[in-house]
Amino acid sequence: MKKKNIKKKGSQNNFSKLSVFQNQKYKFKKKCPLSGKGAPVIDYKNIKLLKRYVSENGKILPSRITSVSQKKQRELSLSIKRARNLALM
Repeated sequence: MKKKNIKKKGSQNNFSKLSVFQNQKYKFKKKCPLSGKGAPVIDYKNIKLLKRYVSENGKILPSRITSVSQKKQRELSLSIKRARNLALM
């Protein structure tokens, strides 16, 4: 005797439950605050700017939180590390 696969009316398959596979209409990405016209220059001497991208514990915030582009994130992390070495931060 073979068992039949009987689906209940309220059940869904696993793929439809995941939001990754669903189409999201209003998904948008923020622009990088450090690129474009009038953007501040990333420099290890600009402590006021660097403190914005460091947490209270002294860790560098990731770009998914700060919405900084990948290129600018590398420059930012390098300048934060330089400022730490020179005891500016």
